[in-house]
Amino acid sequence: MRKILSGLRKAIEEYKLINHGDKIAVGLSGGKDSLCLLQALCEYKKYIFPHFDLVAIAVDLTNGKNDYRGLKNFCKQNDVKLEIVPSNVFEIVFDIRKEKNPCSLCANLRRGLLNSKAKELGCNKVALGHHQDDLIETFVLSLFFEGRLSTFKPSTYLSKTDLSVIRPMIFVSEKEIERATKDFPILHNPCPSDKHTEREKAKTLLATLEANYPGCKEKIFNAIIHTERYNLF
Repeated sequence: MRKILSGLRKAIEEYKLINHGDKIAVGLSGGKDSLCLLQALCEYKKYIFPHFDLVAIAVDLTNGKNDYRGLKNFCKQNDVKLEIVPSNVFEIVFDIRKEKNPCSLCANLRRGLLNSKAKELGCNKVALGHHQDDLIETFVLSLFFEGRLSTFKPSTYLSKTDLSVIRPMIFVSEKEIERATKDFPILHNPCPSDKHTEREKAKTLLATLEANYPGCKEKIFNAIIHTERYNLF
């Protein structure tokens, strides 16, 4: 966890992600990334100024079928309140709309529910567990499917909801998260499309490139975050 905290602190300080008095909602999917983010923010909060408050929000996509006992205990151990938002997102996406490419609609519905609950709880920021590998994969997906050079930012202000979305783990690799969360109560992902998405293909492609050209992912990441390395029109 020490290495993750180092990356977390670097992102928070470099991009000014957290200010004194913030109330931050952590989007808790139950996967390794969001659990790691919550744990890291709780550790960071103990020792480092600025002072801020945390609350965890889990959007139940299965309308009550998920077992949240593990997440409840995890949040209780970290002295963080957990709010579970019931929804029928999976029913809408897979049964009613029968989406062939469900990820976009599912993400939009999930974000809407998360942000609404965050506002209801008086939060001014929402923290998501996106990490370094997610940033690179998003860049590749944007290039291949949208024909543009784009990825998510460390902080994005949403004017419609007056919320800032922050991603404090962009300097943390997925491998580091996997090592740190071996004993965490990971919630099984019930999504029918899990491991069968375009993002998963991008992950596989990048793994192949990394195997053939060691260090290439780190170079892609550095090219994205260091604007002085751009040499475009």
